[in-house]
Amino acid sequence: MDALVGTSFGVFQLDLDEETAEPAPDCELSGTQPDVSLPLLVAADAAGSRIVAVVARRPPLVLSDDAGITWREIGGGLPAGRAVALDPDRPDRILFGSESRVYVSEDGGRFWRVLELELIGITALEFS
Repeated sequence: MDALVGTSFGVFQLDLDEETAEPAPDCELSGTQPDVSLPLLVAADAAGSRIVAVVARRPPLVLSDDAGITWREIGGGLPAGRAVALDPDRPDRILFGSESRVYVSEDGGRFWRVLELELIGITALEFS
């Protein structure tokens, strides 16, 4: 499973299984974000009717399974966030980016694991 990570130093190809990152100068992040009207919105991503959004508060994530009609908080214990991505093939798989770390949830945001590598200045995430 791979992802692209946008940072202040460029784009990196991230192997989530091996927890390695390599520069990906020829890759570009889509930069598209769903139209979400939430207060304190930092970033958001959608897959079908599921939307996950980073907000500037605690906990830093909210999730909707009905295209934004209702929301529930997830990600208690995560630091302040900057980016988020949903796997379009498995919407229960979520990537969350803080200033320098990437977190992965395989179960819709109930449990999280932090990747050991550090990428400074994370600005965007995307599954590839």
